[in-house]
Amino acid sequence: MKCFYLSGKPKLRSRMQVATLRSGLLVAMGLGLFSLPICAQQADPFTPVVVQPGAPGQPTRTLPLSTRATLSPRSAADVKFMQGMIMHHAQAVEMTALIESRTQNKELRLLGARISHSQSEEIKFMQRWLETREESTSLPMQDMKRTSMPGMSGMDMSSQPMLMPGMLTPRQMQALKEAKGKEFDRLFLTGMIQHHNGALIMVKDLFDTAGAGQDAELFNFATDVDSGQRAEIRIMQTMLGAVARP
Repeated sequence: MKCFYLSGKPKLRSRMQVATLRSGLLVAMGLGLFSLPICAQQADPFTPVVVQPGAPGQPTRTLPLSTRATLSPRSAADVKFMQGMIMHHAQAVEMTALIESRTQNKELRLLGARISHSQSEEIKFMQRWLETREESTSLPMQDMKRTSMPGMSGMDMSSQPMLMPGMLTPRQMQALKEAKGKEFDRLFLTGMIQHHNGALIMVKDLFDTAGAGQDAELFNFATDVDSGQRAEIRIMQTMLGAVARP
């Protein structure tokens, strides 16, 4: 027994030394001693980095911290389009405000609510776009255009104020305000189809102007107006057909 004890003592010591070494390693790792080289290689997460995406196939570039964002160049046609469309949208919102007291047509009410909400939000966007560029949100009177629209031929426009394409004349607005029931539905749908077609003309005129419509925000907005109002025209044409039936 004694020999066994003496011969086993070195083994006991070696095992204790290994256990002690392992404990030391664990403590060192807990204190983060072995993570210091890794941390030293990492960038400071609180330091801002300005990165410019490269063109297709080109790498990105890291820019100096002093770099400041700049707005895309705009043309006079861009500004006039936004100013004119604010006025254009405002009349559409005015038209939808008449619905509640003049018709019980549920489909028309739903359509009117959608037009009112979307165009009110778009007015806010256009106002912000202009204000950010230090431009007036109102279109100068000399820049307004009177455009002949489908359904308006033969009307005496000599005494009418200048209107954006598709906008209802004061006479048309008065007739809409005085109508009720199915007659209101018919006048509203006819007038709003005319109104939407005018917006399509405005978008086309914008993109047909050299150098206009290059601003990314304006481009996306104008294309959304075009696609959205085309879809609503199709809906209103179907609704108008139903209203016309006895």
